[in-house]
Amino acid sequence: MTEREGGATPAAPARSDLRLRLISTAVLAPLALAAAWWGGVPGYLVAGIAAVIVFHEWMGIGGAPFRRPGALLAALLVLAAPLVGGLVDLSLGLAALAVAAAVGAALDRSAWLAGGVAYAGALGIGLTALRMDQSFGAAALLILFVLVWGTDSCAYFVGRAVGGPKLWPAVSPKKTWSGFFGGLIGGVGLALVVASLVEARIAPALVVVLAALSLASQAGDLFESSLKRHFGVKDASGLIPGHGGLMDRVDGLIFAAAAAAALGWMRAGADQIANGAFRW
Repeated sequence: MTEREGGATPAAPARSDLRLRLISTAVLAPLALAAAWWGGVPGYLVAGIAAVIVFHEWMGIGGAPFRRPGALLAALLVLAAPLVGGLVDLSLGLAALAVAAAVGAALDRSAWLAGGVAYAGALGIGLTALRMDQSFGAAALLILFVLVWGTDSCAYFVGRAVGGPKLWPAVSPKKTWSGFFGGLIGGVGLALVVASLVEARIAPALVVVLAALSLASQAGDLFESSLKRHFGVKDASGLIPGHGGLMDRVDGLIFAAAAAAALGWMRAGADQIANGAFRW
């Protein structure tokens, strides 16, 4: 997410920033939850559109041209991958991403493009892989969303309230260790509440998995912060008031969704990914 923990800031700008974030969240959260509930073509299409926006922002951060044959082909396949993966076969969706990365990068002679396909594709395919599990997909996405949003929000509020030593000032100067642990504990706690409501057994293994996914979410946050710092940009774009770009909003979700999907696939196979990730 955007760099936002700790540090002294004027009260009025802070209140204005928080208000914009709340408004943006009030718009984005229902859309994400509705897509998770619907699944099928609407859900996979939303995942694909989100992935394309992230891909576009990735290209912009690196200063790479988007309106070139390779990038446009890659964007089309990034959009199609969740639909193909969810409606036909998940392996074909992954194959579409591989083609997008290889052919797009070759056409534009851009390794950065290939990285963007992998990064954005992880969002679209990760969410699709979890949702296509018909018996638990919607519930799994609800748990994941609450975990990631809870981690981010608790890190923000605890970091601002407690402050203290910086987590990694060279990458994200405003993030603190208090925010890191506040996000981890708060995110896992909120996700456990939701898991109990959707009848996921609260086993020790689930707590460990949720903690690992919360850490993955925070790693995704730091990864994007490092990219922006390297290229000297503040936000991925100005798409969302108070949040910057969509990439600033879903950086943690990308890592967490990909990790959850990979775990679920390894544990339960392609048809039961959500069960494999969140039912223990």
